[in-house]
Amino acid sequence: MSQRRVGLWLIGAVGGVCSTAALGVSALSRKLVDTTSLVTATPMFEGMDLDGFDHFVIGGHDIRRCNYVESVRELHQRSNVFNEALIQACTPDLDHWSANVRPGTVLGSGPTIGKLADLPEVQRVSTPMEAIERVQADLREFRARNKLDQLVVANVSSTEPPRDLDERYDTIAKFRAALAAKDTTIPASALYGWAALELGIPYINFTPSLGASFPAALQLAQEKKTTVSGKDGKTGETLMKTVLAPMFAYRNFKILSWVGHNIFGNRDGVVLDDPTNKASKIQTKDQVVSSIVGYKPNTHVSIEYIPSLDDWKTAWDHIHYQGFLNTKMILQFIWQGCDSLLAAPLLLDIVRLTLLSQRRGEVGILKHLACFFKSPMGCDEHDFFKQMEMLAGYAGSAKQ
Repeated sequence: MSQRRVGLWLIGAVGGVCSTAALGVSALSRKLVDTTSLVTATPMFEGMDLDGFDHFVIGGHDIRRCNYVESVRELHQRSNVFNEALIQACTPDLDHWSANVRPGTVLGSGPTIGKLADLPEVQRVSTPMEAIERVQADLREFRARNKLDQLVVANVSSTEPPRDLDERYDTIAKFRAALAAKDTTIPASALYGWAALELGIPYINFTPSLGASFPAALQLAQEKKTTVSGKDGKTGETLMKTVLAPMFAYRNFKILSWVGHNIFGNRDGVVLDDPTNKASKIQTKDQVVSSIVGYKPNTHVSIEYIPSLDDWKTAWDHIHYQGFLNTKMILQFIWQGCDSLLAAPLLLDIVRLTLLSQRRGEVGILKHLACFFKSPMGCDEHDFFKQMEMLAGYAGSAKQ
């Protein structure tokens, strides 16, 4: 019996997170590293039909001229991660997968993301339908050439400005009419999402961008019997919030204020230095505390671009709370981690579970993946421990 082959198509393919994920898939398939940081490698998932890392073929879209080896080496040099022996051992896979990367689109992405594009093919797409058709042609060709049993699309591109939804996004018919009318304000993330779902391919939104999180796209997922999940991978400061806020609630401490300052220097920091793009990120980071404790403390979230930090994302949080006899107290913490190394294993967990869900015939929003996202689609629960109970319940049912 031939081994199953599964495709992972990445939007933002040669960015730090995707390149780290590609390196990780290669290293894991070659048994050069262990499975530390992969949730799907824990005992909870033993006996489940999850794809091995040697099953994967990687491709994707990007708007920059780069390849996986160059991107991995850049991250290695800038942020002092990985090691030369690992990169050398995985180079054949990275070179092979680099040949699968195609020019993406910046249509509807906003000027800040547009400035990152250096591929002339990116600018040649002038209408939403043209962008969707080209994306779908790339997906079909990738699937056919690699004889894939399954394919999943994950958006790991730069954060777009927030969008106010109107009636164009309400139904499949209205959205298709907007596409036919050459509405260039539709964000690129929604075009990628629509292109995937229309082909029956699961779509993961690892970003705070719109993606497939609007009514028409969710209707399309149901119609095409495929799945969606997102939004915005929960890797650092927000993860800590969803862990610590329940402690304050369970112990009946009153949070008076929670201030979080975030600094980092990678390409995502360049994009988030634009206040319009930053607004999307702050929205997903700032909602979790009040949703967990049931009231609205005074909160503030800042995100600042500091080039010298490169990929080392650092967060400092100051929590002012009220304890017994109205005594005011303080908890502070510092979280620092390499952004790409925090996000890549999380992405691979989501991908493996999404592929499993598709094989099980699941349709629509994968709510059991809430623990992986800052703003989980279809789920109002932000308590990390309750979210993990949801995932454990799913894992138990999947083994039956």
